[in-house]
Amino acid sequence: MALTTWQLKQYKQQGRPIVALTAWDYAFAHILDQAGVDLILIGDSLAMVALGYETTLPITLDEMLHHAKAVRRAVNHALLVCDLPFMTYQESVQQALHSAGRVLKETGIQAVKLEGGNPLMAETVAHLVQAGIPVMGHVGLTPQSVHHLGYRQQGKSAAAAERILDEAIALEQAGAFAIVLEHIPAELADQITHKLTIPTIGIGAGSHCDGQVLVTADLLGLSDRIPPFAKLYANLRETVTQAVQVFGSEVREGKFPSREP
Repeated sequence: MALTTWQLKQYKQQGRPIVALTAWDYAFAHILDQAGVDLILIGDSLAMVALGYETTLPITLDEMLHHAKAVRRAVNHALLVCDLPFMTYQESVQQALHSAGRVLKETGIQAVKLEGGNPLMAETVAHLVQAGIPVMGHVGLTPQSVHHLGYRQQGKSAAAAERILDEAIALEQAGAFAIVLEHIPAELADQITHKLTIPTIGIGAGSHCDGQVLVTADLLGLSDRIPPFAKLYANLRETVTQAVQVFGSEVREGKFPSREP
């Protein structure tokens, strides 16, 4: 049975840490699910790690749907959440409903994630939830606002911290089932986590969140640039490069495939 949003909330009450990672294709999604990951995010980070864009902004909803379908076919246990890409939900509530509805109807994914917690975004989340669409929030560093915020840590000043806290509260009140806290001070993440009754999922937000998420390509050492808050648990870029070089050498030297005697 797949994990549900209700069970995720129970994990917070039980003090059970939530494990989350990203996936962009069938192969990695299947591995993550078999390894026992609680939540798999089809993040718009795939724009960079899988499609080669410089930011997350260019990816389209159709591209996200294509990858989400592949991930859905691989997963039986984890809760699946799909990012809505830039400018597929900011124009109006109707646009957000249409985009999120397509995700659930066309992919079988259980929930969507939106960035930001300003009053207009909280209102959008409320409408989606009322329509039966589970929503995960995202505050702090929001990559879709890269041209406005950059990739700097957010919430360092008292005013900025208060704004992020207010956004998180507004998203919970709007009906979000969980919130990603990205690249904010650990003290602020701790405050938000204790203030909310829904789970917080941290990425570069310290150890006090209810769960942690990383971009899988960063965790495995596949990315060109690793964020300062990520940790490499493997260096697959080096491993794959060496394997390809050995294969190339054996082909050129006539060692693969081995000749029959």
